Amino acid sequence: MCSFCNQRTISHTVSAPSADEIKATLETACENLPDGTAEIAFFGGSFTAIERGYMTSLLEVSYPFVQGGAVSGIRISTRPDCIDRDVLGVLKKYGVTAIELGAQSMDDSVLAANDRGHTVDDVRKASALIKEYGFELGLQMMTGLYKSDPEKDLQTAREIILINPETVRIYPTVILKGTRLGELYVRGDFVPYSFETAAEICADMLEMFEQSGIRVIKLGLHASETVEEDMLGGFYHPAFREICEGILFRRAIEEKLTDGKSFTVYTAPNAVSKAAGHKRCNVDYFGEKGVMLKIRPDEKLKNREIIIKKDE
Repeated sequence: MCSFCNQRTISHTVSAPSADEIKATLETACENLPDGTAEIAFFGGSFTAIERGYMTSLLEVSYPFVQGGAVSGIRISTRPDCIDRDVLGVLKKYGVTAIELGAQSMDDSVLAANDRGHTVDDVRKASALIKEYGFELGLQMMTGLYKSDPEKDLQTAREIILINPETVRIYPTVILKGTRLGELYVRGDFVPYSFETAAEICADMLEMFEQSGIRVIKLGLHASETVEEDMLGGFYHPAFREICEGILFRRAIEEKLTDGKSFTVYTAPNAVSKAAGHKRCNVDYFGEKGVMLKIRPDEKLKNREIIIKKDE
C-alpha cells in the first residue's frame, strides 16, 4: 500500500458494496435526477485492480443506466500500472466514458519514496492508451508528498500539462492515522510544508492548468468528518479551492493597483467572495498595507476577470 493511503478514511466506507447494492443505489438516485445530468463514478480505490469478476459485475448492473440515458456515462479511477488493452476493452464494452489515473507525482524518486509501485513512464503509457481508446482522461496529483518539494510539485504539473488530460484533481497531502506517512510524521522524519506554502503552490498549479485549457475538477480532499478525525497533519481545509482562488485574486489585484488609498474592485457576481478572500482575508491583507478595497459585482465580467477603479 502506498505511504499515504487509508482508503477507509478517504472513501468513508469499511466494506465493498455488492452489485445488487449498487443497482439499488442507482435506481433510487436516478428517480430524483433529470436524465443524463449525472455520471456513475467508481472511486475510492483502483477500480481495474479489483478482482475481474467483481469489477465486471459492477459494470453489468451500471451499464443499463447508461444505455437508457439515465446517466451520461461511467467514470472510474485506477492506477497507471493497472491499465492495458484488455481492461480498456472491457471498460469500453460497459459504457465507461472517463478514466482518472492516480499519477500523484511525475518524479520517480518521489513515487518510490511513497511506495507507489509504478513509475512516471507507467503514467505516460497508460495515458496514451486511454486516449487511443477514446476515453476522457483525468490525472490526479498530490502536492507535499514525502521527499517532494515545491519545485518537484510544480514540475509534476508541467509534465501533466504535456500529457494534456481533459481534467485534473489536485490533492495536497493529508497525513492520516494508520499510514506509513503518519508514522514518518510522528517520528519527525517527514516535515510537511506550511499550510500557506501548500496553498500558494496549489494556486500556481490552478492557474497553470487553466491557462493550458485543462479543467481542475477538484482541489483538496472532500469535506469529511472522518478525514478531520483521522488527520495527523497536512493540508486539509473544506474551502481549500476557495482559498487558492483567493490567492490568485490577491495577486491580480496587487498587480493592477496604482498609487492611492481607496479602490473598488469589480468582478463577476459569482466571484465576489473569492475576490474578497476566504473570510475577507484579501480585504484585510490590503487594509494592513493602508489600502481600502471594496469588492463589487459586474455582470459583464466572467470568472476571475477584474476591473479596478480608484475611488474619488
